[in-house]
Amino acid sequence: MATFVDHVTLHLRAGNGGNGCVSVKREKFKPLAGPDGGNGGNGGDIVLVADAGVTTLLGFHRAPHRSSDNGGPGMGDHRSGTQGQELELAVPLGTVVKTVDGDELVDMTEHGMRYVIAEAGIGGLGNAALSSTKRKAPGFALLGTPGWQGDVLLELKVVADIALVGYPSAGKSSLVAALSAAKPKIADYPFTTLHPNLGVVESGETRYTVADVPGLIEGASEGKGLGLEFLRHVERCSALLHVLDCATLEPGRDPLTDLEIIRRELEAYPVPEGQTPLLERPQLIALNKVDVPDGRELADFVTPELEARGYRVFEISAVSHEGLRNLSFALAEVVEQSRAEIAARPAPPRLVMRPRAVNEKPFVIKVEGGTYGNVYRILGQKPERWVVQTQFNNEEAVGYLADRLNAIGIEDALFKAGAQAGSTVVIGPEGGIVFDWEPTLTSTAELMTSARGTDPRLIKNDRPTRNQRREDYFERMDAKAEARAELQRERAAGLWTDDEGFLVKEGDEQE
Repeated sequence: MATFVDHVTLHLRAGNGGNGCVSVKREKFKPLAGPDGGNGGNGGDIVLVADAGVTTLLGFHRAPHRSSDNGGPGMGDHRSGTQGQELELAVPLGTVVKTVDGDELVDMTEHGMRYVIAEAGIGGLGNAALSSTKRKAPGFALLGTPGWQGDVLLELKVVADIALVGYPSAGKSSLVAALSAAKPKIADYPFTTLHPNLGVVESGETRYTVADVPGLIEGASEGKGLGLEFLRHVERCSALLHVLDCATLEPGRDPLTDLEIIRRELEAYPVPEGQTPLLERPQLIALNKVDVPDGRELADFVTPELEARGYRVFEISAVSHEGLRNLSFALAEVVEQSRAEIAARPAPPRLVMRPRAVNEKPFVIKVEGGTYGNVYRILGQKPERWVVQTQFNNEEAVGYLADRLNAIGIEDALFKAGAQAGSTVVIGPEGGIVFDWEPTLTSTAELMTSARGTDPRLIKNDRPTRNQRREDYFERMDAKAEARAELQRERAAGLWTDDEGFLVKEGDEQE
């Protein structure tokens, strides 16, 4: 069973906003006392929180699907819907959040750092909030918007000052246990360490962390052994400590050969842009297992060669703790020097938040070619949200949407883009709402006298004018006169008969 996970895919769904309510207050002797529909509640956000007490992403590996609460719908008597509960997800320090395309969103490097990874939907307004002096009793309400839904990648990169690298069974875990209070798994077989182990070391007034990375072997960059999978945890380290085994019994191995192989594998690992390559960082060497007689002899033999290459070499024993004090203070010195260099770096540019310009349009119009003519696509946060909040089975709500779109200048912009009456207009990206544009829909809410839930601008007016009624009347009178004249001509021609079959002529009297 997995006990350490350093990368996982999260499937998130933020809470949806609640719908607004359509309600009219009714009391005794006041059958229509005004609208009192409440607003819908906002959904709950999903927030990532960096927590120093969390060391793995195992919890997300076992339960990758996370969702927050939806907002409640509004109710009558001015009662708003319940607010969705915010969902907080604790992640380890050093967690990098990325999109499914690999774009980095945020790096959680400090304890208590918060990041809203999935924004919730907002609640819709009830008809009480939509009422005004021009629209006193709205027969509609706004729908709640859906929350963000999608996948994100979490990748853990351990935050440590010193990284311990070397062959399997070189004594890295034993060294971490000897320098700190950490208790990693220690055994006498290769690849005992299957995930990084962290330990906190105090040397004088300096406190720093060391990370034990699983062992590397020749060909790790090609996937042999554990490969370079865990070397991402070395990216943040200030310095590298090569732990070399001076008592190995494997043929063809010695400290110098092991060092060259490890250096080649570290060189094959690409670090992110802007970071120092691994081999250009400070490197120290610890010749381990000098408590073994053959190990001490080999350490004394290779130390001059390593020092000639410019390395600081320490002969140590993780079992007897020989040489650990000097190594600990040397590591603390490297850490202090690195921290001083970081503090001396120029401060990063300040992030300046500027408000939106007053004359900046909240939308853009893109003209796209279609089979039956141009398609005018409207993109913008406001119009896209307004469309989602509209009840299209309610004429008054559609009219309200037309008023809002016209208020931000969409109709004028469509005219300038070359749109004509009947042109296809799409609001939103792929899968947006499609309209047949009618430019005559202008804001006339103050003249509306129709029933709630209807918009007279969307009702076809078939009432004839006075001139039309006069022409229709004269046409009917002329038709009646022509019909009477025709009857008189037929009677004079003897074309009429009585009930007994006798001809009846003009002037004859039936007996």
